[in-house]
Amino acid sequence: MTQDAPTATARSRLTARGAQTRDRIISTAAELMRVRGVGGTTLDDVVLTSGVSKSQLYRHFPDKPALVRAVVEFVGERTIGGERERLGKVKSLAGLKRWRDGLIAFNALEQGRYGCPLGSLANEVSDHDVVAREQLQALFAAWSELFEGVLRRLQQNGTIRADADVVRLATGFIAAVQGGYLLAQTARDVAPMASAVDMALEHLRLLAGADPGTATRRNS
Repeated sequence: MTQDAPTATARSRLTARGAQTRDRIISTAAELMRVRGVGGTTLDDVVLTSGVSKSQLYRHFPDKPALVRAVVEFVGERTIGGERERLGKVKSLAGLKRWRDGLIAFNALEQGRYGCPLGSLANEVSDHDVVAREQLQALFAAWSELFEGVLRRLQQNGTIRADADVVRLATGFIAAVQGGYLLAQTARDVAPMASAVDMALEHLRLLAGADPGTATRRNS
């Protein structure tokens, strides 16, 4: 995390009441930005919806970029934390399919209307705030590492070949998920997202089986 990014240390210096106020501001801003976008959310919107005063908001966040960075951290911790719990349990293609089903079902609740929490933020802030962009880059890297962990477990149990490039495959999964979110958001239908993720799963199925070198050794 960069020096300018919000930190848990800064929060720990607050009183309990101050921390609650800060958390309420961030969670309110995160929900408004999810629905309206970063550009469509003003500090006045956050003040009105959260029920805090302007002086309280500015006590915690001197400007909108500071609040946006806090929202990125908040959304990132929630998103990656959930994915860590779900993907950490996946040890088979069937388990990965169940993860896919949960992802699609959750996005279907609002017909894919709002896209990926991290992807939507990245689309709006990456060109305007280098600190927020670096935060998001680190979050996507953490997400990719979770996919790498799944793929390595699939290699270890012989589900996919030992020579499969898990780093490239994990990047492909992230791309399929993000592209799927975007297609679903545009169509207001999760079917395109399901197709995108299914293509990534199908590629893994094509990699299923033993390392080709193993078959050669067995026949020698």
